[in-house]
Amino acid sequence: PNLIVVPTSVLPNWEREAEKFVPELKRLIIYGTRRENMFARIEGSHLVITTYALLRRDLEELQKYEFNSIILDEAQNIKNPNTITARSVRKLASKLRICLSGTPIENNLFELWSLFEFLMPGFLGSQHSFQRGIVKPIKDGDAETLDYLRSRVKPFILRRTKAQVAKDLPPKVENVYYCALAEEQVDLYAALAKKLKEQVLQTVDEKGLAKSQMSILDALLKLRQICCHPRLLKLDMPGVSTNLPSGKFDAFKDMITDIVEEGHKVLVFSQFVQMLHIIRSWLQINETPFAYLDGSSKDRFDQVDMFNNTPEIPIFLISLKAGGTGLNLTSADYVIHYDPWWNPAVESQATDRTHRIGQTRQVFSYKMICRNTVEEKILKLQEMKKDVAEAIIPGQDAWKALTRDDLEMLFEV
Repeated sequence: PNLIVVPTSVLPNWEREAEKFVPELKRLIIYGTRRENMFARIEGSHLVITTYALLRRDLEELQKYEFNSIILDEAQNIKNPNTITARSVRKLASKLRICLSGTPIENNLFELWSLFEFLMPGFLGSQHSFQRGIVKPIKDGDAETLDYLRSRVKPFILRRTKAQVAKDLPPKVENVYYCALAEEQVDLYAALAKKLKEQVLQTVDEKGLAKSQMSILDALLKLRQICCHPRLLKLDMPGVSTNLPSGKFDAFKDMITDIVEEGHKVLVFSQFVQMLHIIRSWLQINETPFAYLDGSSKDRFDQVDMFNNTPEIPIFLISLKAGGTGLNLTSADYVIHYDPWWNPAVESQATDRTHRIGQTRQVFSYKMICRNTVEEKILKLQEMKKDVAEAIIPGQDAWKALTRDDLEMLFEV
């Protein structure tokens, strides 16, 4: 048997692709609440597919078998060598081990160590000696050590960029689509930005940047919501109404109407589920057919199939968190990011739901940005300091990269 360990969200995808490409292989999907009777079937199966989350729980059962190979999909799931997941996969027995990952490991050397510790235990030395002998010198800019590490791991890394594999993949065109706030929106934005700026800078002065993380994120969130649509805001400011028009939503309606009239299919991503609801209501009123997916959707694959196989459905509304990865939506050739996400990598991953192997047309991706607002400033920050993108994602310690000046800029009106 061969064991494939995958993130929960792509489990059905693996099952489908296996059915499509290797129907003759016996598959066993270890998933769900009643798993105890499945383990006995491992011996007789060719492909055993399970998830990282369940692997930890089922470790004892899985340790009873020697697998022909163990394949980790999205292997960055074990990038931290000390997690239970990483320790669990290292305990399994197999003749061959393979890690698949779409994110290049150059970003974090420790991640590299963790993957190799699974692939070939001891190959890069102990965690401690790797930290001391490799990571530190490379961080200090020692080119020789970097070359040494590269040449050591090179024979074991097969890297295929999309450009190499898919010579025939049409290029994607990425555009920023600027729109203006409606007049009433401008007043609301200005009033709120001024108030929030005072609050946030006061908090920062009292507690320091690191400890003000939550209030900064919350303040920025409010401004980003106004840009999308004032109706997203939950505000208790006396005399302030959020029942206002949205310049961006108007621009979006024009844009999507044109795209659909020209006969294209389009994916619309937003990180705000409530924004998707507003768009959905508008589509329903206009009797425009659409597919819909957010984190609470139970019918992911039905929606995907319906969209891919029904030419009459031109629009797929997708929440960025729920559908940014693991889906194949090559039937679309337009992508609209209704709101910008801090980390451009997340956006481009979402765009690649359609710009992937199997796509025959040019893909156009639009990022909708309100001029003179926090959205435009997020873009500036992304371009200015690539690492800030990572910095603003909660739970990353690179907050240090965000200065007080950056903050002032973000809240500037």
